[in-house]
Amino acid sequence: MDLGTGSPRNRPKESWKTVLTLAYQSLGVVYGDLSTSPLYVYKSTFAEDIHHSETNEEIYGVLSFVFWTLTLVPLVKYVFIVLRADDNGEGGTFALYSLLCRHARVNSLPSCQVADEDLSEYKKDGGSLSPKTSFGSRLKGTLERHGVLQKILLVLALIGTCMVIGDGVLTPAISVFSAVSGLELSTSKQHHKYVEVPVACLILIGLFALQHYGTHKVGFLFAPVVTLWLLCISALGLYNIFHWNPHVYRALSPHYMYIFLKKTQRGGWMSLGGILLCITGSEAMFADLGHFSQLSIKIAFTSMVYPSLILAYMGQAAYLSKHHVIESDYQIGFYVSVPGKLRFPVLVIAILAAVVGSQAIITGTFSIIKQCSALGCFPRVKVVHTSSKIHGQIYIPEINWILMVLCLAVTIGFRDTKRMGNASGLAVITVMLVTTCLMSLVIVLCWNQSVILALCFVFFFGTIEALFFSASLIKFLQGAWVPIALSLIFLAVMYIWHYGTIKTYEYDVQNQVSINWLLNQAPTLGIVRVRGIGLINTELVSGIPAIFSHFVTNLPAFHQVLVFLCIKSVPVPHVRPEERFLVGRIGPRKHRIYRCVVRYGYRDIHEDDIEFERDLVCSVGEFIRSGSQGLNDVGSDLTEINDKMAVVGTCSTHADGIRISEDDIVVDIMDDSANREGSDGIRSPQKAVQRKRVRFILPESPKIDTEAMNELREVTEAREAGIAYILGHCYVRAKPGSGIIRRAAINLGYDFLQRNSRAPAQALNAPHASTIEVGMVCHI
Repeated sequence: MDLGTGSPRNRPKESWKTVLTLAYQSLGVVYGDLSTSPLYVYKSTFAEDIHHSETNEEIYGVLSFVFWTLTLVPLVKYVFIVLRADDNGEGGTFALYSLLCRHARVNSLPSCQVADEDLSEYKKDGGSLSPKTSFGSRLKGTLERHGVLQKILLVLALIGTCMVIGDGVLTPAISVFSAVSGLELSTSKQHHKYVEVPVACLILIGLFALQHYGTHKVGFLFAPVVTLWLLCISALGLYNIFHWNPHVYRALSPHYMYIFLKKTQRGGWMSLGGILLCITGSEAMFADLGHFSQLSIKIAFTSMVYPSLILAYMGQAAYLSKHHVIESDYQIGFYVSVPGKLRFPVLVIAILAAVVGSQAIITGTFSIIKQCSALGCFPRVKVVHTSSKIHGQIYIPEINWILMVLCLAVTIGFRDTKRMGNASGLAVITVMLVTTCLMSLVIVLCWNQSVILALCFVFFFGTIEALFFSASLIKFLQGAWVPIALSLIFLAVMYIWHYGTIKTYEYDVQNQVSINWLLNQAPTLGIVRVRGIGLINTELVSGIPAIFSHFVTNLPAFHQVLVFLCIKSVPVPHVRPEERFLVGRIGPRKHRIYRCVVRYGYRDIHEDDIEFERDLVCSVGEFIRSGSQGLNDVGSDLTEINDKMAVVGTCSTHADGIRISEDDIVVDIMDDSANREGSDGIRSPQKAVQRKRVRFILPESPKIDTEAMNELREVTEAREAGIAYILGHCYVRAKPGSGIIRRAAINLGYDFLQRNSRAPAQALNAPHASTIEVGMVCHI
């Protein structure tokens, strides 16, 4: 089932009931991470840089910083500005990059075609891709002319992506560990350190071990858990405010930030690394936009999440303003402000909320890695769709276990929220800085606004985030090195894979052969045609790949119907089913050689092999039927004409077109010994064999000419004989004389990734029994 074809922008206008339902559901998916931040913000802030004094200037200053940070970044920046920069309903770092790729033609995908620009979602809201301002036009021209700037833009998007992956390691660790830290108040000082880490590790192992079941079975619990948690911290906040310090609201004044920095100076600046944890998870509002709608996410944040978080932080500040000497070694933390009789129930709810928040970031990591892989920036991985109903619920086994090992290593290695907070804070703020930089380009190139507005956006939000970034980076040795190390590793993997993929494509383009050569060599090589359909998988959208000439010179035979199949991703989130296939003819009609380009968006889900084969054959049949009316007849020309390729949809979209019927029938075939009589004069019994019967269901009008009917008959006969997948495998080596860096990147890095990633047959979902693999060495 093609589950990924629905686009949020194509949804009908939603009723208020639907919007409120989506808003409620978004609490469990989008806001799990953000809502658990009160567990560790104050504890991380007061870890060692500043101290809670009798004057309360520190706690009031921290509260003021938290309030204004929550107001300016999640509320103003994301809710009112960034959410509007969706890519046909999708959000996230790659959505911004995709928008820029289309508007400035800086796409990193090599297999782009002019026909891709005619896709419904290529032009947002049907508008023009050309900037309307003079500066925007100059900026677009500069980006298109300079390859270095395009690489910088790609690296910037990859850095943001790598930090999101790093956050997928750090968020589960700090959320679960902080929730479990409440055990400190119920166990002795000698025992709690031996309880926290094992319990946190057991919860994390269980969390990652259950990923392959998917979240759809327990997803209905996510929203109630987070809602209960938000109501819990709101109630605790109100209780602490009225019971301990009703005047704590005065600390919301920005004046207390000035007093705080004036008193604490360098220590106060360094403590900003802990304060910024109050906005961890804010990026999820934009990244998970594709699952909900702008309005539902805005309603959920402004009506529930934002007020609850403000009350929670005010309540903790109110309690701490009257308690300057905290009993035990727990110092300043969330659970000290919880009344003793309620600590255990709150602990249970906090652990559940932490698990939900961790689940959301893990699923988001899977999603962004799938997007990277679709856009040629990550090795091929196994993507398992855990739900047939909910779009975007995926599971990637290799990434899941890597995340689990790294998460456990961080938990066991650090064993405290201070260093975990330093690491998580740097990852969070780096993603936000990348979003700010990309948004400034979107404002000019996509929204056609003035450069002054873009500069104001960068200056205002960039200054705030740069202040937090500097405070996090200064703690490099206290844990902030972890996201940097993880990001460098993933960045190296992504860039090497992208570089190798581009160079391999360029090699294919330079070494492609013409159809003239292939047909002229047929008599010399003694090439014969065998029954069936041969699908030659290639990255090329034009020409004959060198791997096929290598195949026919070693095995001089190919199928009666030949289809050069290119499955590619385009820089849009979704491709509609009616625009899925581009079909053309290679050479004259009598040779039955076709080209089929199958286009998927970076958020689309690929079809299974059975349905894919059915849609592919149906699209070729529809192309032949249309060709009988002069659409694709190239006459005697022996070269492919790209502008004659026709856009053909899947079977379900051919309302007035051709349809295909496939039935499995049982026929009786005489056994080998059936031609001989036995000793008793009785013939051997016949053997029942199951075969496929294929028929094209043609529309009543217009009538199809005789030549097209014969061509359709051949295609059905070939389909009945079966489909064979001919897959090329290129063993890549650097060209002789290449530099040491290039040789290391290609011969070691790319070769290692290629050997340990999924094979093309697995990525194509090709049946093993129907696959022919052809290998050759490519020097790039």
